[in-house]
Amino acid sequence: MTVRTRFAPSPTGRLHLGHVLAAKVAHSIARQSANGVFLLRHEDIDSPRVREEFYREIEEDLQWLGISWDEVTLRQSSRSFAYEAAIEALQKMELIYPCFCTRKEIQDEWIRMGAAPHGNCGKIYPRTCQKLGTAEQSTKIASGTPFAWRLDSQKAGLIAGPLTFTDLRHGVIPVIPALLGDVILARKDIGCAYHLAVVVDDSFQRVTHVTRGEDLLACTHVHRTLQALLGLQEPIYLHHPLVLDDAGERLAKRADACSIRTLRENGHSPAEILRMIQHVFEDATDNIYSKKSSLNDL
Repeated sequence: MTVRTRFAPSPTGRLHLGHVLAAKVAHSIARQSANGVFLLRHEDIDSPRVREEFYREIEEDLQWLGISWDEVTLRQSSRSFAYEAAIEALQKMELIYPCFCTRKEIQDEWIRMGAAPHGNCGKIYPRTCQKLGTAEQSTKIASGTPFAWRLDSQKAGLIAGPLTFTDLRHGVIPVIPALLGDVILARKDIGCAYHLAVVVDDSFQRVTHVTRGEDLLACTHVHRTLQALLGLQEPIYLHHPLVLDDAGERLAKRADACSIRTLRENGHSPAEILRMIQHVFEDATDNIYSKKSSLNDL
């Protein structure tokens, strides 16, 4: 099977060195494989924060760095019909429920409980709205109360059954569907959320290898569960180390001093910028290049 990777930035800010690492890892895996395909996808469902100039800057910066992509660039904003179909499928399986809680109400519920329930990745939703009856849900929806769709992670785990996913750095990992709690799959303001959109689009684009930062490793438990429930393609994963700033924190878009556009304007060459991430890139890819056959063993 042809190896297909993707880089999926959000056009809500400029590319920084962390983005370049993610793009370089995905691009390299595709180019190291016979007939490999590297895709660019704009994850632009967060429409209130998207700006048109960022689409252009992202593509210009990648090309300037020598990172070229294959096929037509995909925008998630054109894929709402696919996300709606996935939500409808999960509704029919009775695996999602409407959540009417505001952030303040969730905070108040944690206080009332005496402590916020925690998963491996911090506070999780206390399942307040999962306890609502069908009649109360219908009344709230009919009254126009804003709501989001949450995954019933406990029920989803029972339906999906035992699952694993394979990571090229971490090995075979058993899935814990409730690791992040009842995550939001469709938001009140934009109609879809990251967890659902990413698995739907990775399957649609026939992505065989999902490469991304290790900060998203926990999210893969949710994604693998959704893939099983929706009958979507299961990719191989590579969760690579992050590019950190001088304080040991991961880079953020607000750190404009590390943006590629700023580095370009300050006279840095593509080669100089790529050298800034070389040590992290080597750490991310050393093990997989010593076992190249695994890239095609799908």
